[in-house]
Amino acid sequence: MQDKTLPPGDTVIGLAEETASITKRLVVDGQVRVTIETGAESATLRDNLRQHCVEVERVPVGRLLEVGEEPPATRQEDDTLVIPVLEETAVLVKCLVLREEVRLRFASTVKPFEQQVVLRRETARIERDPSPHTHHDPERVEPT
Repeated sequence: MQDKTLPPGDTVIGLAEETASITKRLVVDGQVRVTIETGAESATLRDNLRQHCVEVERVPVGRLLEVGEEPPATRQEDDTLVIPVLEETAVLVKCLVLREEVRLRFASTVKPFEQQVVLRRETARIERDPSPHTHHDPERVEPT
């Protein structure tokens, strides 16, 4: 090709250049299926349950306390808690009369306990469906 601005006899030759580029595309070569199964089994729970109960017994005493005598205190006698109940009464002189004692006896019992319960458990099964165009190890699961 002859250019008008070039001196006579010069020729312009066009040069070509190749370039390379990388492109990516997604190729599905198989699928993974995860199945969750829930099963149930019966179990028996056993234990001993402790129960506490209180028996109330009111014991009349009716004893006149001596002048200056300290009133009786609450006390423990074996498995019984003794709570004195006092009242003032009018006599020629004012004095304390031990009217009664309330006795609380504590007893424990043990009862067997049993109850059927249902326990659930999940398991996962994984299967791979490979593409018919590729060959893969069935034990190996690769992300896609």
